Amino acid sequence: MSEYNSVEKTQILQKYRELDQRGRIVAEYVWVDGTGNLRSKGRTLKKKITSIDQLPEWNFDGSSTNQAPGHDSDVYLKPVAFYPDPFRLGDNIVVLASCYNNDGTPNKFNHRHEAAKLFQAHKDEDIWFGLEQEYTLFDQYDNVYGWPKGGFPAPQGPYYCGVGTGKVHARDVIEAHYRACLYAGIEISGINAEVMPSQWEFQVGPCTGIDMGDQLWMARYFLHRVAEEFGVKISFHPKPLKGEWNGAGCHTNVSTKNMRAPGGMKYIENAIERLSKRHADHIKLYGSDNEQRLTGRHETASMTSFSSGVANRGASIRIPRSVAKEGFGYFEDRRPASNIDPYLVTGIMCETVCGAIENADMSKEFDREFS
Repeated sequence: MSEYNSVEKTQILQKYRELDQRGRIVAEYVWVDGTGNLRSKGRTLKKKITSIDQLPEWNFDGSSTNQAPGHDSDVYLKPVAFYPDPFRLGDNIVVLASCYNNDGTPNKFNHRHEAAKLFQAHKDEDIWFGLEQEYTLFDQYDNVYGWPKGGFPAPQGPYYCGVGTGKVHARDVIEAHYRACLYAGIEISGINAEVMPSQWEFQVGPCTGIDMGDQLWMARYFLHRVAEEFGVKISFHPKPLKGEWNGAGCHTNVSTKNMRAPGGMKYIENAIERLSKRHADHIKLYGSDNEQRLTGRHETASMTSFSSGVANRGASIRIPRSVAKEGFGYFEDRRPASNIDPYLVTGIMCETVCGAIENADMSKEFDREFS
């Protein structure tokens, strides 16, 4: 399908979007499947939704999503958040749902369940997160979007926060996604073109506790949906192209109530000390194929050793220069890959920085998923 035809069909669809829905609304249920990708399906509801309790539970065929065996395939969707739908508009909504087995236990790919327990136990810490989601654009034939056919663009240098033809690609996709997130109430705090051409970043946050994972998953869903209309594919692979090109990460900014107060630097330093002792546990949850990215080159730290520093983009943990100067604020964990499950990353961060609770151990979530 050509880019022209994709846009043309969207224009045709618009006249149907304007039809009266006769008092009904459409709720698009979205969930994370067994491969770390997103799935969704829609249903009709009889009235406008104003609270999460009004949303019914639903189910789907987990044998088709790598979440259940064929002989016991029903997986249940429990709504956890909902947002205005930027595609259907009106009173229509997009519903984020968590997956549960028929005995009421969380599906093994439902990492939200354990993370929520940790955040509830440490709610007095008032932990804030900001996630910097990098991603790469491909065309329908799996070529990096906008790159010369059969060749490569000029080396990295002019593309980061670039402006102008030949320096940035598909700004229309990025702008459409930005507006969709704003409409839906996502705490999207910015966008920029990244170091590798056709690689972009959006930032979500600050968000408190479990809301961070919810909002990042929903922002990713909106990105895929927007890209559909432009005939573009989205990749969250941490090293989408071999060679002298930057990988893609999801840098994680962290701040507790004590870190944000005057004198907070001692709490930041204490958190970094704790993180240094659990480097291997964190790396295990920081995304698949991350070893291809964390090489100590291209603005990354080594995967096998922990480091920290002020304004050091080659360290595991970076303390911003302004934070070091003021003596309070936040720190940035630069290790997470672009394809992380944000519930795993924010959960283990809370566990390490704030302390574990009984029967909650995010490092075991990885083992549970792959057992």
